[in-house]
Amino acid sequence: MSQTIARSTVFLDEMGVGVQWKLRNPPVGEEAAVEDDVAGEPVAVVAEAPPAPAAVPAPVSAPVPVAVPAPAPAPTPAPAPAPAPAPSLAAEPPAEEVAFGAADEDSTAWFDEAPAPARAEPVSDAAIAAMDWSALKTAVSTCTRCALCDTRRNAVNGRGAADASWIAIAAAPSRLDEKENQAIAGEAGQLLDNMLKAISLKPQTEVYVTSLVKCRPSGPDGADRAPSGEELLACRPFLERELALTGATMAMTFGQHAARGLMMGPAARGQVMRYGAAQLPVVATYHPDDLLRKPEDKAKAWGDLCLAKAARD
Repeated sequence: MSQTIARSTVFLDEMGVGVQWKLRNPPVGEEAAVEDDVAGEPVAVVAEAPPAPAAVPAPVSAPVPVAVPAPAPAPTPAPAPAPAPAPSLAAEPPAEEVAFGAADEDSTAWFDEAPAPARAEPVSDAAIAAMDWSALKTAVSTCTRCALCDTRRNAVNGRGAADASWIAIAAAPSRLDEKENQAIAGEAGQLLDNMLKAISLKPQTEVYVTSLVKCRPSGPDGADRAPSGEELLACRPFLERELALTGATMAMTFGQHAARGLMMGPAARGQVMRYGAAQLPVVATYHPDDLLRKPEDKAKAWGDLCLAKAARD
């Protein structure tokens, strides 16, 4: 062993490290000296890996052409499923609805089988002529003497003093009169009272207000209309009884249909007409509704009122 190696070994021993390596091919004669110097100390022998064989280059050959596969065609997309058809309006309803409808139909079928109630027998002219006020009002409210009883909302009785000396007559109840169940109601009624007061009459004690027809006549569209001749004749016994019960000695008609309806023919303003066997004096004038729509006619109405007042006096 060379002195350098021996010195290094001594330093390593002093440091407590020991020999970590040895020569791969020590010179002859030195191996034994090394073993003597480090006798009794474990020697870590590092096994030498065998040298890797040299790589032999593969022979270079001409490149072999590789066939590139043609790209596969794109798959045809599957057709979208057809949308479900919208439910038909004529489709059968659910079973529970069918069952309910059937039950409901069965439960109300007897309504159709029941006959319509028969119209009450109309009261006679003679019976009306013998009535007092109470019976007369009941007969008017339940009257079936013409077809207006099938469409009316209310039959409108007259209002005012039972022993009135004046009678104010309209043609028929208006929609408002029927709703209020009062002859000449609302603003028209207030104007009527003022017209009567203008000729010194007391509306509540001296005047009875009524109409030729007690039920409101209406057209196909529901609007007010003039009463027909048949309707006027059917209600005439009621008016006759009112005249008899009040004992009125002066009559005024309000509106052209009232004048013509009472006289059952031509009628005119500005003159005194006579009605019935008792030759009741009658003066025609404008309906308060007409005066509300056309106030300029109030002057003419005032002349009619004065004429009536003079005829009564």
